[in-house]
Amino acid sequence: MRTLAVALASMALLAGCGGGGGGPSQPAGSIKVTMTEFKFEPSTISVPSGKVVFYLVNAGTASHDMVIRDSTGKRLAASELVSAGDNFVFTVSTLAAGTYKFFCDQPGHEASGMFGSLTIT
Repeated sequence: MRTLAVALASMALLAGCGGGGGGPSQPAGSIKVTMTEFKFEPSTISVPSGKVVFYLVNAGTASHDMVIRDSTGKRLAASELVSAGDNFVFTVSTLAAGTYKFFCDQPGHEASGMFGSLTIT
C-alpha cells in the first residue's frame, strides 16, 4: 500500500513539472503569435525597425509555420515548422520600414485565411 502511495505522489509531482508543450519559453520583449487552424492571433502586428523576435505558439492540431514576404511576393524570412502543441522562437534580424505579409506556408493554409499584416515603422 505504501508503494502505491509513493508511486501516485511521484506521478503527481512529475505531472506538475510538465510545460504543456515543447520548445523554449517566451523571451522578454518578443511578440507572441498563436497559430491555429487557420489563423494567426494577432493577425495585424506593428513594430519598430530592427531585430524582431516572434514567439510562435502552435495551439492548433496541424503543423504551422510563419513566412514573411514583401509586396512583390519575395520571401524574406521563414520560421521552422512548428508541430501541434509546440512553440518556437523566430528571430528576424532586419526588415526595412514598410508593410509585409506573413502567412503559413503549409499547403492550403494561406488560402484558408492563415495570413496577416506586419508593419515595420
